[in-house]
Amino acid sequence: MASHRKPRQSPLGGQAVRTAATLALASAATTTLFEGSGHADPRLTTAQVKAKVDRLYEEAGAATEKYNGAKEKADEARAAFDRLRDEAARRTQRLNTARDGLGAMAAAQYRSGGLDPAVQLALTSDPDEYLERAALAEKAGDRQAAAVTAVRRELGAIRQLRAESAGRLTALRTHEAELRRQKTTVLDKLETARKLLARLTAEERARYDAAVAARDTARTPEGSGTAGAATADGADGADGATPTRADRSSGGERGPVTAPNTRASQAISFARAQLGKPYVWGATGPSAFDCSGLTQAAWRAAGVSLPRTTYTQINAGRRVSRSQLAPGDLVFFYSGISHVGLYIGGGQMIHAPRPGAPVRVAPIDEMPFAGATRVG
Repeated sequence: MASHRKPRQSPLGGQAVRTAATLALASAATTTLFEGSGHADPRLTTAQVKAKVDRLYEEAGAATEKYNGAKEKADEARAAFDRLRDEAARRTQRLNTARDGLGAMAAAQYRSGGLDPAVQLALTSDPDEYLERAALAEKAGDRQAAAVTAVRRELGAIRQLRAESAGRLTALRTHEAELRRQKTTVLDKLETARKLLARLTAEERARYDAAVAARDTARTPEGSGTAGAATADGADGADGATPTRADRSSGGERGPVTAPNTRASQAISFARAQLGKPYVWGATGPSAFDCSGLTQAAWRAAGVSLPRTTYTQINAGRRVSRSQLAPGDLVFFYSGISHVGLYIGGGQMIHAPRPGAPVRVAPIDEMPFAGATRVG
């Protein structure tokens, strides 16, 4: 039997349906547009890429110094834990020796029967012999008491060492976790910079490289690179003691500056010998350096021990103003004290800049100046 029901009507008329469809499509397009704009990275100019890459390298440098600090603390905690563990092993060996001695004494007493002294005197046929034995037994008792005291002392020391070791192990794990976190931060920053540079066309990359080179050349007095600064830290280009170029670090001519001592000259000589070696974050030489690794190694060659990081090196000597800079001073940059170089006179320094830029001579006005320290 045929159905007499009326076809179900749409609540909207034809025009209304078309309007709703149009609105739906517009809404979808708008959503897609906004979602796309949230995820798509607009095409950046070479200058914008350079600015972003420079910022990423600066952030990576700051994270590198935090990594260096965490590594230093982790190494110290690991060394302390190892020392405690070795001491606990030595104490355990002494404890075992003392226990063996007590066991031997106990066995001897068992073999002698442990008779009451009065009974032994009554049974002996030689009182003098008995008295001699009694004296020996008393001495043996003293030794036994001393052995018991030694065992107790070693047990207490071992318990204390184990408690200290547990604390050191907890500290070690904390520093290692921070080490991993900072390493991840550094690698993420560098990878982001790499991806930005990889998006440049060959022509854009050439313009980028030219802009970087032009910046360095423009800021380096009398030329750029190592050749233009070879005499900035020494008249003979050998020891950094008597620079011939006027110090322009404060924006004015002050005449030649002289390294304050032989050690400063030795530090500069070492740093110059590293020119051209690659920057590797966390490296302290001999084949690669990061910024604080280079300054630490330079002053170590001069017989001075510096701490590992920029924010500890700045407190390793006497603060000096920018107008008082002399060759050998440590110069620091950025508000977070995240970069350091070795001043060589003439407004220039030797430093390890960043990945892809080897150890080189550069002007100290290349980055925001944060302070200076004189060591040695």
